[in-house]
Amino acid sequence: MGQVYEKLQRCYENVRLRMEEMHSTDFVPKVAIVLGSGLGDFAETIRVEYELPYGEIEGFPVSTVPGHAGKFIFGYVGEVPVACMKGRVHYYEGYPISDVVLPIRLLKLMGAEILFLTNAAGGVNPSFQAGDLMMIRDHIAVFAPNPLIGPNIDELGTRFPDMSEVYDKELQKLIRRTAREHHIFLQEGVYTQLTGPSYESPAEIRMLRLMGCDAVGMSTVAEAIAANHMGMKICGISCISNLAAGMTASPLSHKEVQEAADMAAPHFKKLVTEVVQGMGAV
Repeated sequence: MGQVYEKLQRCYENVRLRMEEMHSTDFVPKVAIVLGSGLGDFAETIRVEYELPYGEIEGFPVSTVPGHAGKFIFGYVGEVPVACMKGRVHYYEGYPISDVVLPIRLLKLMGAEILFLTNAAGGVNPSFQAGDLMMIRDHIAVFAPNPLIGPNIDELGTRFPDMSEVYDKELQKLIRRTAREHHIFLQEGVYTQLTGPSYESPAEIRMLRLMGCDAVGMSTVAEAIAANHMGMKICGISCISNLAAGMTASPLSHKEVQEAADMAAPHFKKLVTEVVQGMGAV
């Protein structure tokens, strides 16, 4: 086994040991949910079985970003068992890309079949505005390293995974239907991951717009690649926190990201809650 897989196994064994201590070894999540910047309030809708701070898992990467609590929450949304990441780690924090996707791989080992990714993103599409929710139909990686570089981990997936349908079509239909039924305005588009932590320049935003990008951020794509490698069903929603650099006269700030997430929170929580409950039949 390579070092990356050995580390993953150690983390998995450590989590299983903690679950035994909390008498929760029978819990198997069906859906893994990653909550992006400012979106952690969704965790309040979970009927919690137990929580596990990342720092209590030996060797596990710990989030250092404001708005990311840094813990797993295991429990139920309706009757659907979920494992929720309240905060993620990012490549720009200095972690190797294998550590950035380690939590996703760990959740798959725990039994999760579906990955629901969320993030706060800058709007590149000029028809978007702060507070919009965008369903991710596809993605682009720019400068962000591919997490599958290096020796393939055969235990997780094939050397050359197909990427023609990363975001599951049936889950997209479920998200559209749920948004329509609950009168939640939903944009759709292509999300692009750059490395960060600096926000993009106006010239980079013009480049992304020419490439067909609708929203941009500093996460998500690497996680989706790792999950796709393992055969998980994937869907994603971006909360548009602001229009990207050069599209307004205002400078960008992390405070603005969190404020926009707060504004979108009621619709975000409702949409994600109802979609996850619908995943029980998927």
